[in-house]
Amino acid sequence: MAEPEMKRFYKEAAVAETEGGWRVLLDGRPIKTAGGRPQVVPTPALAEALAAEWAAQGELIDAQTFHLRDLADFAIDAVAADRVQTIRDVMPYGDTDTLCYRADPEDALYQRQIAVWEPLLTEAEARYDVHFARISGILHKPQPPETMARLEAALSAENDFALAALKMLSSLAASLTIAMAAIRPGADAEALWNAANLEEDWQVELWGEDWEAAERRAARFEGFKLAIRLAELSRA
Repeated sequence: MAEPEMKRFYKEAAVAETEGGWRVLLDGRPIKTAGGRPQVVPTPALAEALAAEWAAQGELIDAQTFHLRDLADFAIDAVAADRVQTIRDVMPYGDTDTLCYRADPEDALYQRQIAVWEPLLTEAEARYDVHFARISGILHKPQPPETMARLEAALSAENDFALAALKMLSSLAASLTIAMAAIRPGADAEALWNAANLEEDWQVELWGEDWEAAERRAARFEGFKLAIRLAELSRA
């Protein structure tokens, strides 16, 4: 159900430093999250981006345009309130990472997967000192316990906003490897998104594109880029 329209009730959106970080002020009054908590963020860059969403509103406030605010509120209301649960929600995308599940070696798709996915996996293995089991087929094979433990430690080191981004990214990509690569400085969002959708693109090459599926993919890509932006701004 769409939120009811609301008239703009403020003239100026600004940012100010506060205890523990930065926050948005509407005509000098600080705002709160959807959950009623103070919306305090770790960097002035993120606060400025949130203020820009408020400043961009017209005479009527369009709640559907507060994309960054909604994700920042999730980081404060949900992630900060229970980091353990958030990490627990993300970890399965490492154990069933899409990049580890390959076609049979004699299939043409397998060669595409090796070319695109293998560099991402080997880079992650080197970065986090882990080993991923590669599987031909769709039957689940658990990843080594040592790999999962080190990935969990890497997630635990991230701030609340990066964790919020990682939860969204891993869900969209069905891959923790891609999600963790996406929040690194200088990440190529489009290349990573294409890697996540490699099998879908393969099917399009074989059978043609469905416009509704293309629209859904474009919408998911916007969410993918939004999550990357939140992680970047939270570290700026």
